[in-house]
Amino acid sequence: MPRRSVLVRILQVVTLVVVTVLFVVLIIDSFLNDGKPLTTLRPEGPAAQDIQNLVWPVFLVAGIVFVGVFGAIGFIIMKFRQRDDDDPEQFPEQVHGRTGLEIGWTILPALILAGVAVGTVITIINLDKRADDAIPVKVVGQQFWWSFHYDLNNDGNFEGPEDLTTAGELVVPVGREIEIVTTSNDVIHSFWIPGLNGKKDAVPNLLNPIKLEADVEGVFLGQCTEFCGLSHANMRMLVRSVSQDTYDAWLENQLTDKSAEPTDPDAAEGREIFTQQCAACHLVDGVSDPEDVPLVAGVAPDLTHLMTRGTFAGSIFNLYAPDGEPIGGNPEEVANPGDPGEALTGGPVDEGRVNRGILEDWLRNAPALKPAAADEGRGMPDLGLTEDQIDKLVAYLYTLN
Repeated sequence: MPRRSVLVRILQVVTLVVVTVLFVVLIIDSFLNDGKPLTTLRPEGPAAQDIQNLVWPVFLVAGIVFVGVFGAIGFIIMKFRQRDDDDPEQFPEQVHGRTGLEIGWTILPALILAGVAVGTVITIINLDKRADDAIPVKVVGQQFWWSFHYDLNNDGNFEGPEDLTTAGELVVPVGREIEIVTTSNDVIHSFWIPGLNGKKDAVPNLLNPIKLEADVEGVFLGQCTEFCGLSHANMRMLVRSVSQDTYDAWLENQLTDKSAEPTDPDAAEGREIFTQQCAACHLVDGVSDPEDVPLVAGVAPDLTHLMTRGTFAGSIFNLYAPDGEPIGGNPEEVANPGDPGEALTGGPVDEGRVNRGILEDWLRNAPALKPAAADEGRGMPDLGLTEDQIDKLVAYLYTLN
């Protein structure tokens, strides 16, 4: 065999080995979930498990087809390649009209697709079922954060006086179905908590149903998956699954009147600063009235119980250090969301675990941390606060638990 042919053969073999190794490494890496909080390959709820039960056989069949097709192509390339002693003008024997093969490669794909269709229909039916004791929640996309409206009296009205509105974090009892309808206050968004279910678009003037249920206690992260503006990538959310007792305590605290004035002098002054600088957009029960101020809660999160949340600013920053981790580090570490501890249910705020530095930076110059269009009513503007005002405003925010 000529030397050049030997080198070409070696190069072909090396290329094949390298491509195969890279392909295998990519496949293995896709199934490693460490540091991948938005993976769809780790279902933690019935709906996500139903989807996973459909995905696995489809991927298995697709993998078999992939190997079969490319294996056949590789075999044909090697077996029928032109050799050195071949006449380049000579055509191989032309074969056609194999009726059995033609029928086979028509029927087999049809049967495969029919099986996938049956599994898909069954999965859709299962995802559409609703539990009798499901908790109804309306999820509203905003530029660039999420608000959650609990219909606590189950009357179909999510904005009633007996209902609850919060932002950024959806707190749910473990093992209890949450019946969600998504909508939007501005442009099209997409609600996605991959550990608990698939995606659902949030469209203005339209209510799209989806259900969530967590099998275990924990925090499940999500992300807006429809491009919606400057901070689309910074529009995150999370579901915090807790025990039924903790959920009941959280709910009772959320419904507790928090209008009493702070006793700490700095916090009291901070409340006045909040009233003057922040209450035109943000709602705090007993401090700002949505009927008197048109912008209240229309373009900004409800801060009535801010310190019961582990994150803020569209859940891109940790308000507290994550569970078991020291204060500091990277407050944007999405894989480890902040843990409010006892403050979740109205207990004392552990100020030693609050990421005060990033909270102050946010008040100092929010547009520098999260791109938006504050002059058009989207995003928090730079309020021009002094350092003294920031200190006192933070002291007041600490009371919002």
